[in-house]
Amino acid sequence: MNQQTNQTTVLPAYIFDLDGVIVDTAYYHYLAWNRLAKELGFSITEQQNERLKGVSRMKALDIVLEMGNITASAEEKEKMASKKNNWYVEYLETLDKNHLLPGAYEFIAAAKKLGIKIALGSASKNAKTILKKLELLSVFDGIVDGTMTTKAKPDPEVFLLGANLLQVSASECVVFEDAQAGIEAARAAGMTAVGVGSENNLTGAALVVPSLAHLSPEELSQQLSQLQEQ
Repeated sequence: MNQQTNQTTVLPAYIFDLDGVIVDTAYYHYLAWNRLAKELGFSITEQQNERLKGVSRMKALDIVLEMGNITASAEEKEKMASKKNNWYVEYLETLDKNHLLPGAYEFIAAAKKLGIKIALGSASKNAKTILKKLELLSVFDGIVDGTMTTKAKPDPEVFLLGANLLQVSASECVVFEDAQAGIEAARAAGMTAVGVGSENNLTGAALVVPSLAHLSPEELSQQLSQLQEQ
C-alpha cells in the first residue's frame, strides 16, 4: 500500500488524550492526591485513584473529599487544589522523553508523515509543560488543555475545541483515550473513539488496543473500515 492510498483511507485528524496514552503521569497524580489525603487524615489506594483519571482537577478533588467524607468551602477547595498541583509539578521535574509510553512517538510520527493533523485534548492544565519535557510540543497542530475548557469529560467540549483548532469536522476525528469518561466524551462529540488500555475498563470504543505500540495508522484505517462494513 503506497502513501497516497494511505492518505485517502486514513481519517484526516487524530486527537490524543495525554495521561495514559502518550505518557503515564497518573502515578504522579496519585502521589500528589494521596499526599493531600494524608494531610486530611486518610489515604487513597491506587485502585481508588482510577476514579480520578480523565476528570478535571476540581472534580477529582471533590471525589477525593468524598472518599474521606470531608466537606470544604470553595476557598478551602481552591487552596487544596493548588497545593496538590504544586506537588504534582514538583514530581514532574523528573519527566523526560524516556517516559513516553511504548509506541506513542512512533505512532504520532507515522501519522504526521501521512499528513494526518494531530491535536491534544487533555484535562491537564500542565499539558504544555509535560509536552515540552517530552520534546513533543512542536509536533501538535493544536493543543486543548484544562486552561481552555469549562466542562470536564465526559462532556465533549475538549474534543470539539480540538476539531475546531484543526479545522475539521467531528466525524473526521479519531480520539485516543485511556479513560471511560474520555471514550464517552469522544462519542458524544460524534468522533471515533479508540481505547488505549484494557477492554474491561473501556466500553463503547470502536477499538481497544493495549498501547499505541500495537497499532499503526494504516492498521487502524483497515480495522475501522472492517467495522463499518460489518
